[in-house]
Amino acid sequence: MLAGALAAAPVAGAAADPVVVASKSFRESIILGEALAELLRREGIPARHEQALGGTKICYDALVAGEVDVYVEYTGTIAEGIKRVEDPTWANLTAALAMDEVEMLPTFGFNNTYVLAVSPAVAEARSLAKISDLAEHPDLRVAVSHEFLDRADGWQGLRRVYALPQTPDGIEHSLAYRAIADGAIDLTDGYSTDGELARLALTPLEDDKGFFPAYLAVPLARADLPPRARAVLIGVAGTLGDDEMRAMNAAALDDAGARRVAREYVEKIAAPVGASEPAATPQPRLWGRIGANTARHLVLVLAALLPATFVAVLVAILIFKVGWLSKSAVYLAGLFQTIPSIALLALLIPLLGIGPKPAVVALFLYALLPILRNAVTALGGIDPTLRRVATAMGLKPTEELRLVFVPLAMPAILAGVRTAAVVTIGTATLAAFIGAGGLGEPIVTGLALNDTGLILEGAIPAALLAVATELAFEQLERALVPGHLRLAAAG
Repeated sequence: MLAGALAAAPVAGAAADPVVVASKSFRESIILGEALAELLRREGIPARHEQALGGTKICYDALVAGEVDVYVEYTGTIAEGIKRVEDPTWANLTAALAMDEVEMLPTFGFNNTYVLAVSPAVAEARSLAKISDLAEHPDLRVAVSHEFLDRADGWQGLRRVYALPQTPDGIEHSLAYRAIADGAIDLTDGYSTDGELARLALTPLEDDKGFFPAYLAVPLARADLPPRARAVLIGVAGTLGDDEMRAMNAAALDDAGARRVAREYVEKIAAPVGASEPAATPQPRLWGRIGANTARHLVLVLAALLPATFVAVLVAILIFKVGWLSKSAVYLAGLFQTIPSIALLALLIPLLGIGPKPAVVALFLYALLPILRNAVTALGGIDPTLRRVATAMGLKPTEELRLVFVPLAMPAILAGVRTAAVVTIGTATLAAFIGAGGLGEPIVTGLALNDTGLILEGAIPAALLAVATELAFEQLERALVPGHLRLAAAG
């Protein structure tokens, strides 16, 4: 099938820029994204996989903005979560996507619909076999994925159709299976092709009212995707069934497993290329990955923290003597703190795309508040007697700032920068959701693949980096702040 599609495609040289393939932050999407990238590379088309980029909104917005070229979506999600198509025929979905210059390519073939699942013990104790049975058990402990919680084709619509009395909590999809296996929750949502359903012997409840639509996996591509790349992607049509996809998900137990499973699938469906087949890209060793991710993380943190420090301190110096203005500035900086970080990152994608740019802007905004608040408070709280002494000595305003205000405020300013640095290090891990890399990348991928080792690969260096930052600021304070002022600040 793939060979025929390629034969019909016009021959063209490899594009200068690689085709960017994205995947959502769950195992199946990572496998399929890696498979598409591998298919393209196998046919001599440069491709890059931005894995575990985030949820539906992040991936689709990045596609529309031209930051990625293709990712795998599901027809039910397109109809209910992206375009809200009442009659989700193929023609209607295609027409709706065309308005965003997005093309829906032929489906892989499998239907990964939603399911509600419980452990066998809960199913037996509560006599649960279908979703309608849940109405009689309002005390069930329910936790569902955040996206499912708010979608019309998720819990909101399900509750109306089945008159469900439970109030679920939101939980990361990959963590839900661990929670239900540990007995922390009774019921969660899942995907019908998830390998965990069989591995944990969970009991899927029958959708007896036929609420969930079909979720056929389809590549969504930009309309301007090069014809040869499009022909390669069309070659996946009808190559995967439900059982095959479920088996692939179960086999991909970690990041390396996901790549291996994707490569094995590609080898089955792709035309043989003989000696011209490119060798598998060697994966960096553990310490190499940690070093590269830590370096990228530091770049993100410094690119946000240094400008935030300069802007916040400069603004504080200019406005601290004007009470209403300084309060307004602190209040405005505080508003950015009220926006959830992942939401702010998603909102910046249409403006700045994916990658480091939106991450640095978001981190810059989050770093402003602690620095600005500390600087304004410290400068405005200096003893009025000292101000009068400075005036009596005939000091000019600039000399007052340099010799009185800034030295006395320095301990508090450094404390604000110190707080901002530690907060930025932690928040920067979320930048991986939009392809910015750093220590959040193994954390996000590990969550998607339920791999504790990958999670620790990012979490431990991030924690150590925060500790090292604290120690570095202690030394910086010793160098910049006189001893008597350090003691006064500590007291």
